[in-house]
Order: sequence, then C-alpha cells, then structure tokens
Amino acid sequence: MDTIRTVGIITKPGVDKAARLVPELIDWLKQRRIETRYDETTAEYLGARNGIPRAQVPDGTQLVIVLGGDGTLLSAARAVGSREIPILPVNLGGLGFLTAITVDEVFPELERALLGEHRIGNRRMLHCELKRGTEVVAEYEALNDVVVTKAALARMIDLDAFVDNHPMASYKADGLIISTPTGSTAYSLSAGGPIVFPSVEAICITPICPHTLTFRPVLVPDTAVIEVVSGAKDGEAYLTVDGQVGEPLRMNDRIVCHSSVHQVRLIRPPKMLFFDVLREKLKWGER
Repeated sequence: MDTIRTVGIITKPGVDKAARLVPELIDWLKQRRIETRYDETTAEYLGARNGIPRAQVPDGTQLVIVLGGDGTLLSAARAVGSREIPILPVNLGGLGFLTAITVDEVFPELERALLGEHRIGNRRMLHCELKRGTEVVAEYEALNDVVVTKAALARMIDLDAFVDNHPMASYKADGLIISTPTGSTAYSLSAGGPIVFPSVEAICITPICPHTLTFRPVLVPDTAVIEVVSGAKDGEAYLTVDGQVGEPLRMNDRIVCHSSVHQVRLIRPPKMLFFDVLREKLKWGER
C-alpha cells in the first residue's frame, strides 16, 4: 500500500458515537501530519461547513475511513469505485457484518495501516447493466446485491432468468436477488439463501417468495453472465442496487449481471475471521 498522506472520512449521520469520535480522529491524523478529506456529514460533527460530496471524498486519498454501519460502507464502496483504495470500516452500532472494526480498535488499526501491517480482505463486486431494447440505459456496481422486486402495490411479477444465454427458470415471485458472496449475509440470507464464504468464486441467485415452492437458491460460477427479463408492466417492478440506488423498470427490460473487474479492499481486524463474525452476529456461539 502507498504511504498514507491523505485520508478520506465518510460518516453516518445522527450517531452519538460519531460526535465524539470524529473530532478525536481528525486530531489524531493531524498530529501525524496526515491530511483529511471528508463528506458533509463528517463536517457537521466538526461544526464545520467544508465537507465535500461523498463521491469526491476518495480523490487523492490512500485510505478511506468509514464510520457507521454496513449501509454507510456500501455507499462508500460505490464512491471509491474503480480506485480500489483500502477502506477501514468502523462499526458504530447495529448488526455490521462488514464493519467488523469496533470503536476501541480504530486507532490501533490505523497505526497498523500506517506501518503497512494491516490485513486486507478483497471483496469482488457485481457489475449490472439495465438494457432497454438495444440501449444500455444504466450501469451499476454492487458490493452486496442486485435485486428486482415488485412495486409496493403490485402483485407477484414474472421474471425470466438466463445463465450464459441458457434459460434457467421462469419465476412468478415477489422478486429475485442476485448477490455476491459478500451479499450472501444480507437480503439473500433473509430470503432463505445460503451463507457463502467470501473467497468462494460464485454468484447466488435467490428468489423472493416464489409462487412455486420448488424454486430454490442457486449458486453459479462467478464467470457466469446472468440475465433477468422483467415481464411486469411498466412501473410494477423495481431495480435496486445494494438497497440504496435504483430505478423503476419497464416491461421487457433486461438486467444483465456479471462479476466486476473491481474489488473492494476492506481492512479486517487482525485476529477476527469470517466464522468469528458469524458466531458474533448470528449468535451461533450461544447455547
């Protein structure tokens, strides 16, 4: 990793812990002559107005610190985009599968990062294209998942799924989730999908409340191209990426997903492994 000269900071709004941590973090970095760039929310915790749009925070940085939960991290991952700058995710409360570093661990982990002794986990992203006729009308990068769901008042929707141009299934369901291994512990897990170890080279396809109960989640290789064709009327289905961005779909829209060339580089606690996180977050260690 490059010598850390500039650090970006992205923070979740309305968190008491952040109000105490942000000023302390800025002072800690200043003492080490490290410059900072931060979003508007971080600036508010400092009582300042010099915050910049979240998408611009990673510019010129060698490290991005995320203070919040998994939702804040997902937003930060899209802001970092193709730059693959290491992200130090700090959990300020909530479940936090991805933000495994606690507030007490922030400064020890930063010390390790400055010395180049930190541990990084690479998480592959999912690239999504929304095609309407012959035109690509939108493109997205997802760390967790790409989801096609029915609109609020719609009935079940018809979705045709293809893998590498081969017909896979015709669903009548509330929706369909296409997730990375990272996203397997998010929406897909709630819909009955499997937990996938982060380094497994696979993409998971999970139906949401299918009409036919024989439909089950399917794992395909991460080299596969997955295409979903919406049979719902205009506005009766919706595309959502990482639960944060998206748009309404029209009939016969095609959602094409494949493994991205980009990875998210997450700094991980030195002694915490994936199953440690599962035991803690899912209470697997309790009897």
